[in-house]
Amino acid sequence: MEIRPTTDEDLDVFVDTVHAAFGRFPETPVDGGGLWWSALETDRCLLARTADGRPVGTAATHSFELTLPGETLVPAPGVTAVGVLPSHRRQGVLSAMMRHQLAELRAGGEVLSVLLASEAPIYGRFGYGPATYTQRLTVQRHRAALAPSRARATADAPAPDQDNGSVEVLRRSECGDILEEVYDRYRRAQPGALSRPHRWWALRAGQPPISPAPRYVAVHRDADGVPDGYASYSIDADTLTVDETIAADDAVFTALARFALAHDLVSKVVFNQVPPQHPLSWQLADFRAGEVSGVMDWLWVRLLDVPRALTARGWFADGDIVLDVEDPFLDEHGRYLLTVRDGKADCVVTDREPDLSLDVRDLGSVYLGGTAPSTLVRAGHIRAHHPDAAPLADTLFRADRSPHCLHWF
Repeated sequence: MEIRPTTDEDLDVFVDTVHAAFGRFPETPVDGGGLWWSALETDRCLLARTADGRPVGTAATHSFELTLPGETLVPAPGVTAVGVLPSHRRQGVLSAMMRHQLAELRAGGEVLSVLLASEAPIYGRFGYGPATYTQRLTVQRHRAALAPSRARATADAPAPDQDNGSVEVLRRSECGDILEEVYDRYRRAQPGALSRPHRWWALRAGQPPISPAPRYVAVHRDADGVPDGYASYSIDADTLTVDETIAADDAVFTALARFALAHDLVSKVVFNQVPPQHPLSWQLADFRAGEVSGVMDWLWVRLLDVPRALTARGWFADGDIVLDVEDPFLDEHGRYLLTVRDGKADCVVTDREPDLSLDVRDLGSVYLGGTAPSTLVRAGHIRAHHPDAAPLADTLFRADRSPHCLHWF
């Protein structure tokens, strides 16, 4: 079997192969773009062929940036379009492609990679761990009243329901530049968020509100008229569904939520892609009015260079911890002393006794601060070598904000 990067001439073969792997047929092109594969970067696509030249597997990466705790940005190859023809599964094709891809990413100096897992059991064995989570919140309109904030507003911290801005309804086709600008400002401050390169917006490659699917957009503007948030939505029968809500702060999110919940001629409002522990449920006058469903993992993280990855992110507590990290897929093992002082970390190889022993996929899960190390200790994934190890790790790995990713790829 041969695994090699594709060329422009191979794109049709690549697209046909990945669709065949999932038992689907490519969509018919439409005016305005919108084909998900149009955002693929040909030189970052891999095609696996048998000895007689038949294509049997695909894998690719997108060029993204990932926001880490502390608002640090790092390159983050987004693994996508991974598939093997049903006739060639369980013959080592997927493992060979993933090993080839990881070697290429390391050779290119990448410190981590990310993906969205089509099936949860697949990617753990390649070193990826779930690192951000998302959920759906459904509110019946007859129970949708928001309670007034009980927090006392100050000049530096306005109450979450205190909003001096305005909301304007636009068609998706009227506000592409606004969406791109607002999203880019948002993702630079949100841990776990990925960039949306300009070519994605230009090609309309992805899911709403990037795609050409018809949508209305509630654009929020601050008191000076500057856009600082939006909610992309559609209405089907009696249900208003919000694809995604992007907001500069909680007050903007509340204003957009209030707009959606007050929409006439609908009986329920569905908010997709809501972060776990989001305060909207607590803002409802009837706490039980917010029905949570669809809780699931979203962004999976795989560390490729443990010391560089750990020193790249920001930290919010001082301390020292020794991590004994196994990487079974790449047959590697390392023991690292992580020292954190004043928000910065140093990470070096050590022979000191470990505080925690863990798999690289578990390190990926705790890396952004969305999964507490103690949870994985209790689950039997991480071994704590003394009683203080898990609480120390929880303190060190916590983030300034809960990580969340909206982008689909």
